[in-house]
Order: sequence, then structure tokens, then C-alpha cells
Amino acid sequence: MSLLEAIIQGIIQGATEFLPVSSSGHLTLSQHVMGVQVESILFDVLLHFGTLMAVVFVYHKLIGRLIVECFRLIKAVVTGKFQWSQRSDDQNLLFMLLLGLAPLFLLFLPVPGTGQQIKDFADQWSTDGDIVLEGVALLVTSLLLALGIFAAKRTQKLSQSQGREQYRVRDALFVGVTQCFAAVFPGLSRSGSTLSVGLLCGINRQKALDYSFVLGIPAILAAVVLSVGDAIHEPVQIGTAPLVAGVVTAAVVGFLAIKLFKWMVTANKMHLFVWYTLLLGIATIIVGLIEHSMGINVFTGMPLR
Repeated sequence: MSLLEAIIQGIIQGATEFLPVSSSGHLTLSQHVMGVQVESILFDVLLHFGTLMAVVFVYHKLIGRLIVECFRLIKAVVTGKFQWSQRSDDQNLLFMLLLGLAPLFLLFLPVPGTGQQIKDFADQWSTDGDIVLEGVALLVTSLLLALGIFAAKRTQKLSQSQGREQYRVRDALFVGVTQCFAAVFPGLSRSGSTLSVGLLCGINRQKALDYSFVLGIPAILAAVVLSVGDAIHEPVQIGTAPLVAGVVTAAVVGFLAIKLFKWMVTANKMHLFVWYTLLLGIATIIVGLIEHSMGINVFTGMPLR
């Protein structure tokens, strides 16, 4: 991989990890178009680490509060002073984050007759050379975003408010299950789908966005940790310069993407992502079907795998 290709991959990872357009789908499509097969686990790990640094930097104050509140909560539980009905907003957020993360364990369930776990299908579908699935998933992302926008407007109209400030148990579980689907299907945006489900549950736009981003921190960290072992033992296939360029680019672009998305949610401009994912999904499906009929990658001329 050249330095330019690494920077391009970093830009795509950083921008699409947090914008509601699917990082996995865009990375798959970009590699498909450029004819680049990134089989380096280390490079993938470092790109995710770059985006992890971005979201931690943006939300470092909230993360710090949650860490402090976690220790206070443990002390209250041990001393018998904790009362569920008297929990603070930060304590409630801690519980809801834990509940939202719990469904991720479903990804490790074995699929009968395949010898694989559910999470293994994500890698399989993103590297199979077939982009039709990515196109369909992008259309689902567009639909979820549209439903989320409609739900937010309806909530404001009916209750004359911006929505609830706190997540409930049901809300957190719904969002957590949605995050599982986003982890498996390339093209289904994690940030977009979890935000939309939060809005469908009647949550305030900004609170739903913050929850979606903070919920992604443990998920991204888990993905990095689970891949570190394999990354350490694989032969180094990419030079140091492309590795560094990729991770720095992903971190910087990721930071800017978070700031941009937060502004767009506040300014009621999410509909732009609805149209973008809709048009990209349709185009991807059309190209994918053409490639099926021709048996080749129309961008590189290489046979489909």
C-alpha cells in the first residue's frame, strides 16, 4: 500500500466511522474501486485506534465524569446507600451504556453448520468482492435515518419538547441490538442506526447522538483488543510511513467528523445523509448487479472472486 492509499483509507475511516454513512461500507467500496485489498490486520487495528482517539478527545470531559461516577457508584453499592430511584443522570447513563453493550456478546454466538461465529460474517461479506449487500445495507441506513428524523419531528410536535433526556432500559437494549446488526452488515452505519433508534424511542437529538458516540468507544476498543493478538503475529505487509499516515489521518478526520455531525444534528441537516446513503446505495446495487452479469470488477477489470 502506498502512502497516498493509506491516507485515503484514513480519511474514509475517520469520516465515515462517525458520520452516519457506514465506515465498513465505504472502506469496502473504496477498496473495490481502487482494486486495493487491505489484508493487514495491523493497519485495520491502527485505523480504528485513530478514530478511538478522536472520540475520546471530543468526549473526554464526559468520559472523565463517568469514570468518577463509576467509583462513587461502586462505593454506594458496597455501603448499601445506592437507590435506583435516586440515581443521578451520570449514573443512569452508566447503566444504560452497560445495557447497550450487553447485546454485543450475541456476536460471539456460533452459527450452526458453519463453524463460524456471527461476527465472522462481517469480514466474509466485506471481502467477498460482491458489493450488492453493501448497497442494500446503505438503503437500510437511509431508511433508518429518515425514520429517525420523522420520529424527532413528531416527538417535538406532540410534546412541544425536544424529547426525553434519559435513556430507559428498553431504549438501551434496542440501541444495543441495532449496534450488533451494524457490526455484521457492511454498509449499515453504526452511528446512524443507533442514533436513529434513539430518536425512534423519543430521546432528545443531542442526547441520542452523545449516547451513540460514547457507546461506540467500548465497541471500537473491544474490536481493537480482539484483533491485537492476530496483528502482532502477522507479517508486516505495510511500511511504517503508511501506517503512521493512516492512523494520524483517521484521528484528525474523525475529530472533524464528530464536530461536523454534532453541528448538523443541531442544525436539522440530517436529511443530507438520507439522500446521500439512498443515492449511493442505489448506485452500488446497480454496479454490483452489472458486475454479476459481466463477472468482473468494472473498475479494475479483474474477475470477481
